[in-house]
Amino acid sequence: MNEIYLAVRRFLHYRFSLHEDNAEESDTVESIRKNVEFKGANLWTLIFAIFIASIGLNVNSTAVIIGAMLISPLMGPIMGLGLGIGINDIELVKKAVRNLAIATVISIITSTLYFWITPLHEASSELLARTSPSIWDVFIAGFGGLAGIIAATRKKKSNAIPGVAIATALMPPLCTAGYGLASGNIYFFIGAIYLYFINSIFICVATYLIVRYLKFHKTEFEDKVYQKRVRRYILIIVLVTAAPSVYLAYRIVDRGIFENNARAFIDKELSYTNTQVITRNYKYSRKGNEIDLLLLGKELTALQIDSLKKKLPSYNLNRTKLSIRQGLNAKNELDFSQIKASILEAVYRKDSTSNKENAYQAIDMSIPDLNNELRSLYPSLSSYSINHVEVKHLDTTKRDTVTLALMNFRSKISAGEQNRLQRWLKTRLGSDSLKVLMDK
Repeated sequence: MNEIYLAVRRFLHYRFSLHEDNAEESDTVESIRKNVEFKGANLWTLIFAIFIASIGLNVNSTAVIIGAMLISPLMGPIMGLGLGIGINDIELVKKAVRNLAIATVISIITSTLYFWITPLHEASSELLARTSPSIWDVFIAGFGGLAGIIAATRKKKSNAIPGVAIATALMPPLCTAGYGLASGNIYFFIGAIYLYFINSIFICVATYLIVRYLKFHKTEFEDKVYQKRVRRYILIIVLVTAAPSVYLAYRIVDRGIFENNARAFIDKELSYTNTQVITRNYKYSRKGNEIDLLLLGKELTALQIDSLKKKLPSYNLNRTKLSIRQGLNAKNELDFSQIKASILEAVYRKDSTSNKENAYQAIDMSIPDLNNELRSLYPSLSSYSINHVEVKHLDTTKRDTVTLALMNFRSKISAGEQNRLQRWLKTRLGSDSLKVLMDK
């Protein structure tokens, strides 16, 4: 039994040891130190990379964004911060924090300048993707940081670090923050900075973990009193860095679990034959979550709604409020609902079996979910519905299909904003026959 244990241990050590092909510690530390400071060529490279990434986001080009991330030097100060914390080098920590702050501010100023002068002001899907972090961003940043520092400690350098720069995507959030400032959209700015902060923290934490695992020598000082003070400062920095990361990770994971459970609940429990879920909004909050649904078709009875609410705990939605709006009294929006009733209710009319089949065919289920994008672009938007509707001409047998978008705002938006929304929807949905109806 002992021989089997030793054999397994030798196998695992041979396959998974990070001490094989390890570069000299001094070489690794020096290499990371060189990439910490932003001045001269490093700073100009960052500025040019920010311009390239901003253009890529502006024209919605993934290839251009990837190219910008490949030449970005932003990983340097973040890994330097993790290394400094890991080896008790307070000077390296201060230098890394200072340069990271400088790089961040210059990046935001550069991207803001670009988006302020560019003639293209529409928010692309690549931009919108960087405004709301998810649990996957946490995992990518953590695993990417681990891969990056492991690659940096090898004798033979691989293509892992450029790959990490692409995967962790530090630059696009900074460019999106600049877009938020240039367009006056504070939600874009906050969401993008939030994503950048998450990526930076988890890359830093990953660097610290590998440095300690490889047992890099900690800095020793002749003055023991000063050494204790330095270690105290390092401990404070670790706690200040780790505490937000743990909290942010928990919140993102918790939100992801809630939204997955909510989707499962809706897909399984609201699959009625004559009732369609038009819009679904998931409202995550520390005070209690909410699922807000707008239904079209045959109205659910009070008994059915009560039964749905009782099923929420079965999907781990114990502290979740279920709000269902349907019929002409949906959220007291009488006029708006009448428009819906007059145009869309015909789709669900049960004149005959064939009519019902045709009605369901008229609803194009391939319409993308625009919840996150519309929430970011128009915070005052409370609900919307988008469907392909068949238009019958009374004087001929001709039939056309029109994409109808019904938008309900909490407060009135300007005519310019309405035109901008219509242009964006036409581009996003690829529909020239789009008709937009707005309430308020």
